Amino acid sequence: QVLLVESGGGLVQPGGSLRLSCAAPDFTLDFYAMAWFRRAPGKEREGVSCLSGSDGSTYYAGSVKGRFTISRDKVENTFYLEMNNLKPEDTAVYYCATDLPEREGKTSCLGDFSSGNWGQGTQVTVSS
Repeated sequence: QVLLVESGGGLVQPGGSLRLSCAAPDFTLDFYAMAWFRRAPGKEREGVSCLSGSDGSTYYAGSVKGRFTISRDKVENTFYLEMNNLKPEDTAVYYCATDLPEREGKTSCLGDFSSGNWGQGTQVTVSS
């Protein structure tokens, strides 16, 4: 059973925008680290962004910094990835994930999240 429910993917032209959502219907996101990963065919999984569950700090991969923004809505118990100025190389299946803050990375919130909860994935395709 999938504990995180993703939505918002789709087909967009280069330069366009999408907003991905990750909802947790069965548990509260309070005190959890939240993250977005992506996986493109033939490539390794890449950590895109995260929001710390301990101090609220954020991390962005260099390839998306300045274009993507991670945020959380406490009332809706949902977190988001706003993606602007999308590029063809952003094409991938995007996964949201949560994990306990004690399993965050050493220097940022981006641990591997292997022991956490994951969404089902949503396809983002950037193409003309």
